[in-house]
Formats: sequence, C-alpha cells, structure tokens
Amino acid sequence: MVETSIAKIDPLGISTVDESQSRELVVRNYMNRFNESDMERSFKLPLSTFVGGNEKSLPLKEIIKRLEDAYCRSIGVEFMFINSLEQCNWIRQKFETPGFMHMDNKEKRLLLARITRSHGFEAFLARKFSSEKRFGLEGCEILIPAMKQVIDRSTSLGVESFVMGMPHRGRLNVLSNVCRKPLEHIFTQFAGLDTGDEGSGDVKYHLGTYQERLNRVTNKNIRLAIVANPSHLEAVNPVVQGKTRAEQFYHGDSEGNKVLSVLLHGDAAFSGQGIVYETFHLSELPEYTTHGTIHIVVNNQIGFTTDPRMSRSSPYCTDVARVVNAPIFHVNADDPEAVMHVCNVAADWRNTFHKDVVIDLVCYRRNGHNEIDEPMFTQPLMYNRIRKLKPVNELYAEKLITEGVVTAQEAKDVRDKYEKILEEAFTAAKSETRVFNKHWIDSPWSGFFEGKDPLKASPTGVHEDTLTHICRRFSSAPPNASDFQIHRGLQRILNSRMEMVKERTVDWAMGEAVAFGSLLKEGVHVRLSGQDVERGTFSHRHHVLHHQKVDKSQYNSLANLYPDQAPYTVCNSSLSEYAVLGFELGFSMTNPNALVIWEAQFGDFNNTAQCIIDQFISSGQTKWIRQTGLVMLLPHGMEGMGPEHSSARLERFLQMTSDDPDVLPAFSSDFAIRQLSDINWIVANCSTPGNLFHILRRQIALPFRKPLILMTPKSLLRHPEAKSSFDDMVETTEFQRVIPEKGAAANNGAGVKRLIFCSGKVYYDLTAARKEAGLEDSIAISRVEQIAPFPYDLVKQECDKYPDAEVVWSQEENKNMGAWSYVQPRVATALNHERHITYAGRPVSASPATGNKKTHLREVKQLLEDSLAL
Repeated sequence: MVETSIAKIDPLGISTVDESQSRELVVRNYMNRFNESDMERSFKLPLSTFVGGNEKSLPLKEIIKRLEDAYCRSIGVEFMFINSLEQCNWIRQKFETPGFMHMDNKEKRLLLARITRSHGFEAFLARKFSSEKRFGLEGCEILIPAMKQVIDRSTSLGVESFVMGMPHRGRLNVLSNVCRKPLEHIFTQFAGLDTGDEGSGDVKYHLGTYQERLNRVTNKNIRLAIVANPSHLEAVNPVVQGKTRAEQFYHGDSEGNKVLSVLLHGDAAFSGQGIVYETFHLSELPEYTTHGTIHIVVNNQIGFTTDPRMSRSSPYCTDVARVVNAPIFHVNADDPEAVMHVCNVAADWRNTFHKDVVIDLVCYRRNGHNEIDEPMFTQPLMYNRIRKLKPVNELYAEKLITEGVVTAQEAKDVRDKYEKILEEAFTAAKSETRVFNKHWIDSPWSGFFEGKDPLKASPTGVHEDTLTHICRRFSSAPPNASDFQIHRGLQRILNSRMEMVKERTVDWAMGEAVAFGSLLKEGVHVRLSGQDVERGTFSHRHHVLHHQKVDKSQYNSLANLYPDQAPYTVCNSSLSEYAVLGFELGFSMTNPNALVIWEAQFGDFNNTAQCIIDQFISSGQTKWIRQTGLVMLLPHGMEGMGPEHSSARLERFLQMTSDDPDVLPAFSSDFAIRQLSDINWIVANCSTPGNLFHILRRQIALPFRKPLILMTPKSLLRHPEAKSSFDDMVETTEFQRVIPEKGAAANNGAGVKRLIFCSGKVYYDLTAARKEAGLEDSIAISRVEQIAPFPYDLVKQECDKYPDAEVVWSQEENKNMGAWSYVQPRVATALNHERHITYAGRPVSASPATGNKKTHLREVKQLLEDSLAL
C-alpha cells in the first residue's frame, strides 16, 4: 500500500506524506548503490512495468521520473492483494503507461463546464434557500463530473441502463446534473407546497427518480434510476443490487453488459455499516451477482463529527472492498483530470472483468454535516484549513486559463449560462401550487395499471388437469434419466407425494409447488430466495434434487413443467438476512408480473433485516409511491424449540399496518379487495395448503401489488390433517380470509356456548383438545387466515351465527405478542362494542418462548384448558 500512502491524494494535506519523503519511499530508497553519474545510464525495462511505453530501455533518470509520476501524484492505487497476475498487470498498464492521463482541449472544456454546473447548483441553492437542509456537495463538486464520466465511458462500452444508490449528500445535485431531473421539480421541494397526489412523501434528499435521456457524448439513449432510500446509510445497497439483477434477468443480459449498478458511499458509513460487507459478499454468487458494481466513495475524511481515527480500525475507509479482490483507486478530488482517468479505468475494469471496483474521492466537506450545522465545535483545525481552500471550479478554471485552453471570459460565460438556466427554472417553479410524489418514482411499471379495473382481481383457482400435471411432475424423478440416482429417503418422499396425487390431496410443500407451477404455466416468473430454501429448513420442499454420485448434477422439477413456461429461480442465499431481503425487495420492484419470495430460515431471523422491513417494505408505497408484491415466508409457531426458533414476531408486522382499529369500513361487494388496496401490506397465518395456494396466486391476480407477510408452519408441514383436497383449489375456488366452523357446532348455532377465533397451527391443537373433551357441538372454532387487513365482515358474520356464545381469541403466543393486541379492538369495532371478546393463551412475557420442554408442555396444556373452559 506504499503507493497510496505517499501519493498526494488529500486536498487538505492532512494525511499526505511530504513530497521529498514520498519520492524516497517509492524509488530512491532502493538506489543506495547508484549515484548521480548513473542517472544518464540506460537500463533494460523488465516485463513487470509499463513505464516504458513502446521503449524497451530508458535512462535511469527517466525511469525514476515516470515511476514518480505514476505513484507520487494525485492517484494512489491499491491492487497488489489481487491474486490474479493478469488483473494486476492490466491495472499497472493503466497507471504506468506514459501520458496515461492525457486529455484533449475539448475534453478539458467539457470537464470545466461540468464542474461549473456542479458548483453553481450548490451555490444557487445556498443563496435561495440559505436556512434549508440540503446536504450539499461543497468540497466534493467533482462527484458530478465523475459520475457523468463513468456513465459516458460505460455507455460507449454498451451499457444502456444505470441503477444507482446513494446517501443524501449531493443527491439533489445528482438528480439535476446527472439524471437531468427538471429543476422546477427540485425547486418546488423547497417551497412547502401541498401534495397533489397520493402518499405522505419524504424529505427531498431521500427521493429517487427514473429518467430516460440521450447521452450527448455518445449519442445513445440511456436509462437512469436513483433508488429512493431512508436516512439509514448504506441500506439501499442491496436494494440497488436486486433491482439491477432483475433488469439484467428480464433483459436477457446474462453477463451484465447492458445494465450497471453504481453505488455511492460516505467514508464513515462505508467502513462502519455491516450491510456494506453483506452486500459485497453477494457480488459473485451465481444468482445474486450483478457482474460488477462501480462504487464511488465521497470521502469527507469525517463522519458527522467523528474523526476517522475514532470511526474505523483499518487504514482506509475502503478496506472492506479488499475481501472480494476489488481494486481501489484513491484520488485527490481537487485534481479533476486525475479523477476522470480513474473513472475511465473503473468503467473499463468493470467492462473487462465484470467485478466490483472502488473509486475513493478523497475530498472534504465545506460545511458541517448539513448547512446549518457548526463544524468548528469539533474540528476547528480541519475547518480553519478548509476555509482557506479555493473551490475546485476556481482551481480548475485557473489551470485551464494558464494552459490557454480557455480564456477568463469563456470560463465566466459558462458560469453565467448555467446561472441563467437556474434563474429561469426558479421563476417557473414559483408558479407551481402543488408538489407531486409521482414525479419521484424510481421504478415505474409502464402499462401495468392501464386498462385494469383497480378493484377487480383475476381468479386464483385453476383447472384440475393443471393441478394433476404439476403434482405428478413434482412427485417424479427426472424424466428420461434412469441413471439419476436419488437419495433413498428422498425417493420415499416422492412416492408419498405420488400417493397424494392419487388421492387428489396436497400437503404444504405440494400446495406451494402447485401455486408456483401454475403461475409459471401462465408466464409468471417465480423467484424463491433465502437460506437453505432449495431443500427447505425443515426438509420439506426439495425443489432441487441432487444426484448421489455425480457432483453438480441436479434436477429442478418446477423448472421443467412445460416447454413454454416462465423461468423458475430457487436459490440458497448467503447467511444474511439484511442484504438478501433488501436484494429481493429490489428484484421485486422491477417487474410486477413476477412472484418474488424471501424465506427466513426461522421467522424471528427477520429481525436482523428490520431496517429493510421498517424503512422500505412497510412504508415504501406511502413514502415513495413504490409498490411491491414481495412475499416474506416466516416460519412461526410455539413448538418447544426455545426463544429464538419460535416467534416470527407477528405483533410487529401487525403494529405497522395502516388500518384504523376504530373505524368499521362500509361493507360492499368489493369490500375485501378495497381493503387490500387501501392497506400498506397483507399479514396472514394460513392453516391449510389450499389457502396457501390461493394467497400466493392472489399476489399476481390483484390489479395492484402489496407486500405479503406470511407466518408459515413447521410441524404442520407434516401434520396428517393439514392437507387440502384438489376441490379447494380448482376453478371457482378462492382464498378464504376466514375459515368458519364446519363441524357439529355449525349446525347448533343457538346451542354454542363459546366461539373461538384463532389463527394458524393452534387450530389443530384446539380441535384435538375439543374432540377429546367431547365439546364439538358446544364450542365453535373459526380460523382468521388473513389477519390484516382485518376481515370485519366475516368475523361479524361468524359472531352472528352464535348469538349466545362467549367470544374468545385463542393464541399460542404470549399475551403481549401475537395477534391479540391487533385483533381485540377490531373485533370490538366489528361487533359495535355490543359483545366482549376475551383472551385465552399464554401470559405476558419478555421472552417469546420458554427453553424448557416441561414448561412448554405445561403452558400448552394450560392454553387449551383456558380456551375450552365453559
């Protein structure tokens, strides 16, 4: 790393080695046996260097000069850790070849214009909105020309679409000068206007956009998307990667030649946030790679008020990138031409090797953390130095005037021209009376909503021939592959599945498979991702069969159902929740006609992805008008497995639903779908494979998209009663929001003394205990399958059947967890507060479940007794 520590990469000069000392470190320390008389001697150049260009030998004096030019100026290159000689030599050639940073006058004038616009935009906002937070780019104005150079170079290499993620610093400038977002839209965000459309909106420096425009340098049309993100730094990274991967997938871009992800980072967040590491480790996984990402670090050399020496243990903020052998180019942000060269090399690297690369723009932050923050409180010496520095637009203009590339008047004309554009847009923005959230959509679905009845869903039942065909294929070994050796235990599973087909029934795994297979038949791509999803945590799924004797010989039956079906992707992920859930969210944002599913290994593991759930999934549509049909499968159930493998924290998802417990919606023929349209997400705990089948298919059948949070079973996967008949899935059948009592109690309405509502697995425990107690005609048990939005109409209907029954909610979770807190006020509202609902279940607890088997069994016994007590 000598070359990075001695190069003049710090515009503040804080961490830069003295020039004479740097030259000693790089070259002259190795020359003790030479003296000045040797300087004119020519030496043959080794193959390990490119400083000679076309020359085979050079005088020693020239060799030293060229090495110092390569490694002692404004660029420091980290690459010697890369374990590929080809890649190391490629990088050496880019930085050692004589004249490697040459720019012609036309390129220099374009660079000056871009720097001028970047600086002018921030200066204009500072004048017009002096008391507003905007997280400006002052001190790193070079970011805008850098991004544009990456885009220009990549476009010339064939890239057509750029998916970008970034923090708040410089976002407005990027939206304007990189994406060409209309300036009027940006200025109206400062005006405090009412919104003219749906959604609660977000602060201006979190907003995304999608633009299609002409790249004037290459004369090619390009697509640019900046993904909306919260203040949670780096959280957007995996979302961008998922969206990029999806674009590549749906465009048949298997090598990433057409779609490129660009991620911007701050120095403190890049080294401090674990999601950076998690996302890097997706970069070369077969089903997650985006074939190389260009990372640009805006290295302020400070994190809010914290010095680097207090915020990281590594020498550089970029050291995390070394884990995937990504080259790191540190460059002085006050040397624009050096930055442009680094950007060209980064784009070329990604195009050549399809691997990640990092550009570290070593800069400074002219203001505090935001424009109204005082940095002198904590960094007085740094900010005394910053206040003496000229901005980069002045430095570069002076350089070009000195070189005779432009005149002082020409430089002024560039400034004045852009100032006029800004003033005209500012005047036009004053006439606006509303702001529109729809102007900031980052993932538009062209044509998806047009021509549809917004309150009409397609049927979810399918023809029995389809059920039979899919079930048979799912129960069979690979056709025409008699030598494919299947594990004996797995063969027994396939045989038992085939028996179910003959009986016209499905278990949980088969119900899920039929949902997937029927969607694939209809041309809908299905993607299932998560830890161990190919087999399933509980060894129930087995979507990928493995030859017992041949490595990498596999068979996926659902990918081979029909000759013209949509592709089926099932992929085991890295051991990450945060990054992988974010990735699948990004994937789901790209194409509404795809079923994208993330499964947690155990439901409670979702809490390490809480940021994605809270900041993106639950609130994304409200903040950013961005819909997603992402499905989360969360194994849930109190089965004696201890505190960490029991609860998927159902209560947290219900707490974040956006329906009002005190308002009874008007009942109508479209009541159910209207509820779905109005709510932020759907939370369900299905008890039958048939209902699972319908709710998964309903995700695609709806005329809009909502996230689906599904509590999924563990013991029910093999429960003999947890099966469904084909009759529950054929045409004319649909998802049952509530499954009413169908036994003896249903025919004894007036005589039923207790009506129990429950959800999920506990139903089977309750029915077994009721049968054992001989109470089947006096206790009715109804299942609330869709908990949110709450099925007010069907709950009221059930209660009306049993007018004299005590109404009880029974759950296996503790009282302060599960659905009770959500259900209780809504049942009261449904019944107009004329009947009371009581609780039966475990008492309150800080821990989701006991770790003691005996205590668990005692709690189950008590739960059932309390639920059935008359």
